[in-house]
Amino acid sequence: MKPRLWYWPHIQGRGEFVRLALEAAGIDYEDCARTKGTDALIDDLDARAGRAPFAPPYLEIDGLVIAQVANILLYLGDRRDLAPSAIADRYWVHQLQLTIADMVAEAHNVHHPVAVMDYYDDQKAEAARAAQQFRDERMVKYLDHFEEAAECNDGPWMIDHRWTYADTSIFQLIEGLRYMFPRQMATLGPRYPALARVHDLVAKLPGVHAYLGSARRIAFNEEGIFRHYPELDGE
Repeated sequence: MKPRLWYWPHIQGRGEFVRLALEAAGIDYEDCARTKGTDALIDDLDARAGRAPFAPPYLEIDGLVIAQVANILLYLGDRRDLAPSAIADRYWVHQLQLTIADMVAEAHNVHHPVAVMDYYDDQKAEAARAAQQFRDERMVKYLDHFEEAAECNDGPWMIDHRWTYADTSIFQLIEGLRYMFPRQMATLGPRYPALARVHDLVAKLPGVHAYLGSARRIAFNEEGIFRHYPELDGE
């Protein structure tokens, strides 16, 4: 049975990090909630018990049900050849993925700094303060780290001589930040040539290129993790 991805059908969100790795690898999969609907996702999650996912995304694959983006990608790296062969390199890729997850969580908190379940309009003043701190301090600190990681590899990718899931995740991170903070990212762009190189190389991978041009690629919107509110952008 081909892998079955369960994630919200109307946003890229965290599920997109999994989708991009699958698409880049040419792995045929079913995006279940896209074909069956949101109610089917909720029903499937509610029907699980015991060692069940806490929340989407989760992937049914090889008789397993694996949740959490970094955990899913670790499995795909090990079992579907999306990571280097050396154990030290595999854990380095996983470490990068976990750090990307940290940054994604902080980016999401920018527009919901008080309460995740409250609307953005109810916390605009707090979001403006959180956005400035994120842009000026946290975002630069994370991107500096990822730039250094990319520069320490002899080849054009984040690690090794070929792409891994760390590269597809860096692509999605840069895409999301460019959508969320277009002015700030345009200003910061020259500071991160290695990340721009990785982003562009991933975009040219045949599977990713086809996916980006298809109707299956959901557009960024203001319900996902990366949201564009002009008043939160920098210069």
